[in-house]
Amino acid sequence: MRDLLLAAAAIAVLPAAPAAAQSNAGPGAIRAAVKVDYDASLGALWDWFHRNPELSFREVNTAARMAKELRAVPGMVVTEKVGGTGVVGVLKNGDGPVVLLRADMDGLPVEEKSGLPNASKARQVGVDGVEAPVMHACGHDVHITAMVGTARQLAARRGEWRGTAIFIVQPAEERVGGAKAMIDDGLYTRFPKPDYALAFHVAAQLPTGTVSAAEGIQYSSSDSVNVTVHGIGAHGASPHQGKDPVYIGAQIVTALQGVISRDRPPLRPGVITVGAFHAGLKHNIISDRADLQITVRANDEETRAQLIAGIRRVAEGIGRANGLPEDKLPEVKVIEGTPTTINDAALARRLNARFRTALGDAAVVPFEQTGMGAEDFAYLVEAKHGVKGYYFAVGGTPPAAIEAEARGGAPVPSHHSPLFRIDPEPSVRLGAEAMTIAALDLLQPR
Repeated sequence: MRDLLLAAAAIAVLPAAPAAAQSNAGPGAIRAAVKVDYDASLGALWDWFHRNPELSFREVNTAARMAKELRAVPGMVVTEKVGGTGVVGVLKNGDGPVVLLRADMDGLPVEEKSGLPNASKARQVGVDGVEAPVMHACGHDVHITAMVGTARQLAARRGEWRGTAIFIVQPAEERVGGAKAMIDDGLYTRFPKPDYALAFHVAAQLPTGTVSAAEGIQYSSSDSVNVTVHGIGAHGASPHQGKDPVYIGAQIVTALQGVISRDRPPLRPGVITVGAFHAGLKHNIISDRADLQITVRANDEETRAQLIAGIRRVAEGIGRANGLPEDKLPEVKVIEGTPTTINDAALARRLNARFRTALGDAAVVPFEQTGMGAEDFAYLVEAKHGVKGYYFAVGGTPPAAIEAEARGGAPVPSHHSPLFRIDPEPSVRLGAEAMTIAALDLLQPR
């Protein structure tokens, strides 16, 4: 109840006003209002989310809290359990464009070692049946907190826009399955079909106070590939009497890098990383099975298909070279994946320019793809849907920490690290401010 009262108080300081008066207030008024909201409510909300992360498709409490917060926004109609644990909030304000604003909410199976006073102690059984520690090691707590702030700002500024804002609280981004699950559950048929889709990700490598977006590819594709290596069990002292799947699997791990270095065109980015290799139970037993878990990244669909085909070819070829029969060759299965996330070029130019005007030139930094991270936001903006997408990054690390690293100091912890920690206040505030500015720019009468 206290949080609801605080939220109402934050909104109350932003009374509806004629469009001209609110427009003249400009971005400075949005910044000030978001600051008031953070001090009154959003800071505590982020703290709650950070202490209570949940795994992909298991975000029951997170979804319930988000549904509660969105229902407290005047005029918001909320639907729960879309695509599993997904939440959809619809805020209508007359005729006009439809803009989707998306935030992902799942945590990761990582034990938090950030040293923060509100570090997560949560544990949970995931969809794989394995109990694990859980941490917001990718900043999704920032995303959902900023979404609440954005919803409050749009509700308080109805005089500035016309149309429909749809707030998507998405599960299972970390398993790149939540966006597709929501679409399969009628996201674009049960609710108003969007003209535009917006999202942001807090970025540890960017300094707080900055935003960045590409006018093209923003994130790579990602595919999770399982390779099952079948062997023939035997005594470790008599390896000739079996077929060692560890030895065969080790050859596969090494040979896969040849797909990257010798099959792939050198000017087309690609990554094959074996993230897990499990086999055996005891020193002196040759197991009859080894399991490899692989992530595959690419920046175009041709390279993506080539890398996956290369994994299959290498795995089966090495199986044959080791004398495995055809019915015992390694099995290669793609269990989950997402295409590249590509911003609509014209929309990106428009909103990047709007951010420069609203936030200042120094706040909008050139986008640089420094790794091959991926996003299932791509499913929301696939060409077949006809939805123009814009995905941007919001800085999450104090400039002093980034400058210290550049001088040889302590490295800034990466996403998915147990040491991951961002500065919540500037991240949440700028995320909410930027999403509000972008939505207001797009939610104008046609």
